[in-house]
Amino acid sequence: MPTHPNRFRLRNDARNYGLIAITLHWVVALAVIGMFALGVWMTGLGYYDPWYRQGPALHKSVGVLILLLMLLRLARRLLDPPPPAEPGASALEQRLALLAHQAMYLLLFAIAISGYLISTADGRGIAVFGLFEIPALFSGFDRQEDIAGAVHWYLALGLIGLAALHALAALKHHFIDRDRTLKRMLGIRD
Repeated sequence: MPTHPNRFRLRNDARNYGLIAITLHWVVALAVIGMFALGVWMTGLGYYDPWYRQGPALHKSVGVLILLLMLLRLARRLLDPPPPAEPGASALEQRLALLAHQAMYLLLFAIAISGYLISTADGRGIAVFGLFEIPALFSGFDRQEDIAGAVHWYLALGLIGLAALHALAALKHHFIDRDRTLKRMLGIRD
């Protein structure tokens, strides 16, 4: 039985992203923006602020969830490749888009690793929403928390900057090129 063209499909097809890809994209995007805002806000908290401990605990737990979602995204991308670029996209645009996506994936994984090194520097594991704990496997290195913290911060800045460029490119495709690039990631089918 043929599928109605406007119905969501779970998997990608030759022209559109599937519901799984779209959902993972937007959940990770919103979580990353929220985590960056929370991280910046936490740096201004005083020792006696009630969120001084709650903020980092939430940040760590959500960070682990983002890592798990990114592993799922990576597996999904390998098993369900994205649709090809829209007709009219130059070879340079396609190459830059691929490099930007790869860089965002690498940054997200590097941010998770640096966050892990910050959180486990004192030898304690990471409690994830009180449900389970990720053990501290690497701790006690000289200035581990400080170095990993600086790396974490600069990687996060790089990710936010690259994500902003990514969003601007999507808007360029929509308003200047007038192609379906943005519509496809919003789940709008023709």
